[in-house]
Amino acid sequence: MGKLTKLHIFEAAIWASFVAIFFAFSFEFDREIEIYKFGATGWPRAVLIVLVIVLLGNLWHQSQHGSAAQVGRVGITDDDVDVADKTAGSIATIVTFLLLPIVYAWSLKPVGFYSATPFFIAFVIMLLGERRLKQVCGITALIYGLLIGLFMLILNAPLPQGTVSPFYDFSGFMLRMSNQLQSMF
Repeated sequence: MGKLTKLHIFEAAIWASFVAIFFAFSFEFDREIEIYKFGATGWPRAVLIVLVIVLLGNLWHQSQHGSAAQVGRVGITDDDVDVADKTAGSIATIVTFLLLPIVYAWSLKPVGFYSATPFFIAFVIMLLGERRLKQVCGITALIYGLLIGLFMLILNAPLPQGTVSPFYDFSGFMLRMSNQLQSMF
């Protein structure tokens, strides 16, 4: 077992249970899609496979190195946890990090992917500490552009369009642009 601790095994068990639960739920929407040969569960199961690979790699790394401090490692060691910053601001940031994806997922139905995603990206960047408006807008535009290119042009995946008027109209505009770009190629 090397330098694995009970905490490492517990963490791996939690992640493995997430994978198992999500894999079991993937059978509920396992249908064929005529434009995608792997069906509706292709990408979710691919993400789960990547998660299992990361889980196994993490276990292997922890068995070899444990939680010892390493040069260039981001974060803190197990010994430094006791003296970590536990102020109200840091706790609020953690709570916001946990709630922000839930609020984003909730907003996808009324607002849609195309309108909600740039705000989600910008809020995450600001939570990570970037306050310069030019950098926040630039990084948001870059990530949003990559996501739009990936989902609309490469994968041709349907995304939530929203149901509220200005957001739904913007989603329609994005879909028309996608169709025009795809017809060019």
